[in-house]
Amino acid sequence: MDTAPYPMTKGIDAIAERIREIKSTRPDMVIALTGSVASGKSTLARHLEETLEPALVVDTVSTDGFLFPTDYLREEGLFQRKGFPETYDREAMRAAIASVRSQPTDFPGYSHITFDPDPALTRTIDDPDILILEGLGFEPRTRVDTAPHEPDLLIYLDAELLHIEAWYLERFLRFWHAAEHDPTSFYAQFRHMSENELISFAKSVWAGINLPNLENHILPLRAHADLVVKKDADHAVSITMDRWD
Repeated sequence: MDTAPYPMTKGIDAIAERIREIKSTRPDMVIALTGSVASGKSTLARHLEETLEPALVVDTVSTDGFLFPTDYLREEGLFQRKGFPETYDREAMRAAIASVRSQPTDFPGYSHITFDPDPALTRTIDDPDILILEGLGFEPRTRVDTAPHEPDLLIYLDAELLHIEAWYLERFLRFWHAAEHDPTSFYAQFRHMSENELISFAKSVWAGINLPNLENHILPLRAHADLVVKKDADHAVSITMDRWD
């Protein structure tokens, strides 16, 4: 979950209206919403859901639930690449996208406290008008008669790198502070650090893991997106590219 620290209400109406226009040509729609870690995908998805309802039935699910468990990632030597394409169960994701078009479908949940998929957070999604699937792990769409296992619409949430890194550090600090009284939190293991030490550590994680993932695997999807939404430093959003025009 990439929750921005401030609401991004400015510009939401225009994006929601564009989605309504595209949705009007099809009975249901699966939207893939992607972008960098900490760019605010969850916040954007939540605001879009709130704006599109009640005229449309909208459900929002994170792709984080399709991450392989931490123990498996450690065994496979992939833990330091968590969030990279190979750390997602893409077959399960494709199967869920295809299934939800015709029947109630379970989507696995994820805990950002334990840093692991959590069966207790599994949600059954049943016949929404729009399903917003936000997160990472997506592949470029074929764009030719979209297959049932592919999203119908790909939205890329874009922002300046300096802003994204700052939001990432802010989020890391929020989880770290919250872990002070929660020994089950993944971030509890960092409570021995001072705040300055933690910030230095978080910067190293950003530079060593999240930035390479962004540059090599996430950012290339922008060229395949149907809509590119740009977020500024104040979290206002606007459409900067619309392939459906």
